[in-house]
Amino acid sequence: MTFSILARCPQTRMLGIATATRSFAVGGRVPFAAARLGVVAIMAKADARLGHFAMSQLAAGYKAQAALDAVVRNDSWPEYRQLAIIDDDGAIAVRTGSDAVAWAGHDASDNLVVLGNVLPGRQTIDAMKARFLATTDQPFEDRLLLALEAGRDAGGQVGGQVSAAILVYDQDRFARVDLRVDQHEEPVGELRRVFEAYRPYIPYYVQRQRDPQVPPWHEWKP
Repeated sequence: MTFSILARCPQTRMLGIATATRSFAVGGRVPFAAARLGVVAIMAKADARLGHFAMSQLAAGYKAQAALDAVVRNDSWPEYRQLAIIDDDGAIAVRTGSDAVAWAGHDASDNLVVLGNVLPGRQTIDAMKARFLATTDQPFEDRLLLALEAGRDAGGQVGGQVSAAILVYDQDRFARVDLRVDQHEEPVGELRRVFEAYRPYIPYYVQRQRDPQVPPWHEWKP
């Protein structure tokens, strides 16, 4: 019951994912990422343990397809899942299980995967891909959100959305952006509102991780 976009920026090597679903707290189950490792989505009867397992495979040196194959081998219900991985080198692996609820499918191209299930049709993921590819002049995290909004506007998920999330890593071990809307009548729009409030403070929170002597956020000047 989810639609997501995963991407890697070949210039900055940022990794990110934006996702929305009809159930609560999608940010706790679907998106996984780490700097210099990769980005992962576990969807359609998502099991967060599989996301952690996929990340452990990337950390052990496996590339995207090998990591995905390991997840499938170790999952008792792989045909109910959708899985997508982009590793730090830009290699892609994606799979839609045969029992994922229709419409379910995916599309992959260089440094990009869009996928979803319980959609009105593939127009949701087509719109996401088109918007991401058309916004190369925008910052990476903006492109992810714009793509998620395009998916929503193209029909989103059957029955609508309840939660949404965006997760982005640069080259640091901590997330550059990690925002979630766990329950809202229009979570993608609420995620946009929260992101716009957070955006000016991205440099602050990056700096604070490295220097605890920076002033409080309300005193810090962009």
